[in-house]
Amino acid sequence: MDRQIQNMSTGKVAAVIGLGIVAVFVLQRDPLDSGGSSGYSLWRETGLHGVPARAVVCIITGVSLLAWLYGLLFCPLEMLKAPDDVGYIVEDGRSRAQAANEVRRRRKTGQLPPVYPNGWYRVLDSHLLERGEVKNVSVLGEQVAVFRGQNGEAYVVDAYCPHLGANLAVGGRVVGSCLECPFHGWQFRGNDGKCVKIPYAEKVPEFAKVLSWPSCEVNGQILVWFHCDGEDPQWTVPEYQEITKGEWIYRGRTEHFINAHIQEIPENAADIAHLGHLHTPSIVSGVDLRYISSKTWEFLRHDWKAQWEPESKPNQHCSQMLVKHAFTVFGLHWPLLDVHVVARQVGPGVVFLRFNHSFLGRGLLIHCVTPVEPLLQCVSHIMFYQANIPPLVPKFILRAECIQFERDVMIWNNKKYISKPLLVKEDSAIQKHRRWFSQFYSENSPRLQYHRDTLDF
Repeated sequence: MDRQIQNMSTGKVAAVIGLGIVAVFVLQRDPLDSGGSSGYSLWRETGLHGVPARAVVCIITGVSLLAWLYGLLFCPLEMLKAPDDVGYIVEDGRSRAQAANEVRRRRKTGQLPPVYPNGWYRVLDSHLLERGEVKNVSVLGEQVAVFRGQNGEAYVVDAYCPHLGANLAVGGRVVGSCLECPFHGWQFRGNDGKCVKIPYAEKVPEFAKVLSWPSCEVNGQILVWFHCDGEDPQWTVPEYQEITKGEWIYRGRTEHFINAHIQEIPENAADIAHLGHLHTPSIVSGVDLRYISSKTWEFLRHDWKAQWEPESKPNQHCSQMLVKHAFTVFGLHWPLLDVHVVARQVGPGVVFLRFNHSFLGRGLLIHCVTPVEPLLQCVSHIMFYQANIPPLVPKFILRAECIQFERDVMIWNNKKYISKPLLVKEDSAIQKHRRWFSQFYSENSPRLQYHRDTLDF
């Protein structure tokens, strides 16, 4: 997806430059060839023939360059990857989609835990939902309609109308704090899903309603609560006042789709050993695991120290990972690039990575994992950073994090889940993490009953 965005931008610049080149030929054309336009003849008589053509090209090129620089320096960085963009090896003339589907068909899944843990999950960024707007989102194997009422509140309801099954998010209309079905005009209240109006009926049946999901809007995110037994939320998502007050502002986001069980992703926090192997090569080495250990860039290294621990009651649903990062060039330590990160996981689907640097400033990276289907996770990273720090700083951090994350994606997309892994003493945190994560499963948590290839891209 980010390639598409870049291609669109490049296409626009190319079109503008192309128009400038066309202008050169038009303005330098012989008037006899065009029938002797009086306006063109007058232009020649001024003695400026040929000058405007070059000026047009220079101006258009300059404006295009300035627009590109403005986007680089000031606009949020948004990299949205398609499901087959990252994590697969493409060979023998196959497309990325073909390579992805082949891996999915052949890969063994292993003995999986339940596929949908109980907890809060991001469904949409707040700035993507305007007042009076409705969007269709796939989450936890369901289709939901996310809409913002005229009162500014965000609501999440099941997408399908209980009348005859129309999708409320496809052509549906927001009326006050209700969502109107595009098929017959039934209106459903956002806060409880109750039908409040049927245009052609004398009375609305008491049982006429659509499922309304418990939701909250905090830190620029709209989240829903899922519990397999329908229990009410058991904890709240912490609010960061720096975001609410506008001291930290939105600087960009990344989005990836990962073909793996949801537990694989947060488990990385407890897998300390993988940092020293997978993430030590510099980010300039790229994301393809076949080439990241190239000797060309071995003089650049990321060094890591980390530890993971669960929190105690009443925050037993939380855990913390403390990370210390150092960067070396030819073995020389560059203290300016030392970064200390506190990553606090809240439930199975939300992690807050807090940055605090004496020179580079302070900020928050929100890491959200949302199951789309049993073995398809949507992972987003949303960056908020100090308003008085140049945007290039948080954008660089987000880009660097994206490169490191995509190395993990290549592992996750091709690995098998091992329910009883062969661990050594230094891997003890992994088993500790699995015990901690098991609290988000209940007896009735849904499991994957069968697996077949139904997710062709």
